Amino acid sequence: MLTKTYGSAVYGISAQLITVEVDVGQGAKTQIIGLPDNAVKESQPRVNAAMKNCGFTYPRKGVVINMAPADIRKEGSAYDLTIAIGVMASGELITTDMLEETIIMGELSLDGSILPIKGALPIAIQAHKDGYKKLIVPKENAREAAIVKDLEVYGMETLNDVVDLLEGTKEFERTIVNPRDDFAEGLTKLVFDFSDVKGQENIKRAMEIAAAGGHNIILIGPPGAGKTMLAKRLNTILPPMNLHEALETTKIHSVAGRLGNNATLMAQRPFRSPHHTISDVALVGGGNHPQPGEISLAHNGVLFLDELPEFKRTVLEVLRQPLEDRRVTISRAKFSVDYPCSMMLVASMNPCPCGYFNHPEKDCVCAPGLVQKYLSKISGPLLDRIDIHIEVTPVKFDELSQQNGNEEKSDIIRQRVITARELQHKRFEELPLYSNAQMESNLIRQFCEIDNKGSLLLKNAMNKLNLSARAYDRILKVSRTIADLAGSETIEMEHLAEAIHYRSLDRENWGA
Repeated sequence: MLTKTYGSAVYGISAQLITVEVDVGQGAKTQIIGLPDNAVKESQPRVNAAMKNCGFTYPRKGVVINMAPADIRKEGSAYDLTIAIGVMASGELITTDMLEETIIMGELSLDGSILPIKGALPIAIQAHKDGYKKLIVPKENAREAAIVKDLEVYGMETLNDVVDLLEGTKEFERTIVNPRDDFAEGLTKLVFDFSDVKGQENIKRAMEIAAAGGHNIILIGPPGAGKTMLAKRLNTILPPMNLHEALETTKIHSVAGRLGNNATLMAQRPFRSPHHTISDVALVGGGNHPQPGEISLAHNGVLFLDELPEFKRTVLEVLRQPLEDRRVTISRAKFSVDYPCSMMLVASMNPCPCGYFNHPEKDCVCAPGLVQKYLSKISGPLLDRIDIHIEVTPVKFDELSQQNGNEEKSDIIRQRVITARELQHKRFEELPLYSNAQMESNLIRQFCEIDNKGSLLLKNAMNKLNLSARAYDRILKVSRTIADLAGSETIEMEHLAEAIHYRSLDRENWGA
């Protein structure tokens, strides 16, 4: 008897319908065809043991399992449940008329329990697009999949539960979540706050400007100056995610298996901080079974690279194109997948190997020329994509010991950032941009006009401070953001002067 069950394969952050055709007939062995990988081929003994421990007998006949389309590689153990139900229906061990309208996915344990899978949210979205009414997934993935409206999602714990549901012998409640309520509740759950940071008012100001304009930023300072502490609080002042951003971010984390059990829509912007020993594949994504990398996991959030010069040169160089395109393409011989990676890059570094170059109290012990060699580990093209360079100085004891509680909270700073972003939204409403940081040269000329006095100030700054040529556009973009924060339609002299201050590494003699 021929039976069809339906599953789904995840490619990138999208899914594709997979039809599992099972025919029990002549012969004595089980064949799985349709370009399965080893994990799929190994499903037969898992399914056999799970059926036996749930009171069913695996057919003692030839079983042919075809996974269509046959030219797409099937990977992973998430098809166990799809195959098991197909074998049981084809062997007439169960009787149901629900298979035509149901997507079934889950990994089987040998005792018949159903284990979590990756990519439940993209699978649910595709199931709804393809017109299926029901989705059966592991219980741990049910809330994630139930984000999709007009789709009946059932979270199952065992193979017997799935059989009871399909045959109608037992009533099960579908999983229902209200993503808007969960999303609104999650928006207020902030772990960190800028009020925790004592002193460093100029650095907080630079972080506010970076958040308001979507600018990449690098912090340079000695150990213990507060670089990491400041970076971890940046996403608390970024504008809250809208539902579209939250859904896209959740899909990426779902595919990567990073959502956790019983998770629903992500409400907080992600903050990713990979170790400096990370490989280039782990950063941008890829592998034998392509998975999103750290830059995609930071989509709509912050990617923090601590101790930037310690990262391998090849790792840093692969960042260049994704920072421009805000999308990374992983290409293989037979297919390619796209992962979005629109994030803010925040980097931190010591000014030299010992960490105390330009320190107000401690002496640098690095040999002559070693400081410049250390800084040269970061290439010019990468620095070209970082708009704000700011030096972080140690906090004095008097500032650390103050208990006056006058530091601004993240909510107050965030409101100013939101106001500035609204101005940019109106400015770019007919363009595929969302912030000042994305402006190209032609848009800079259009939206960042300065008067003669401003031009003279910028010219003098470039000459006296030995600023490099690439600093010109970056200063104009940052000054446009500063003007937005001030509510000014034009870029004034004070806006330009502040933006010039944020180009430390562009000074040709810096670190010499």
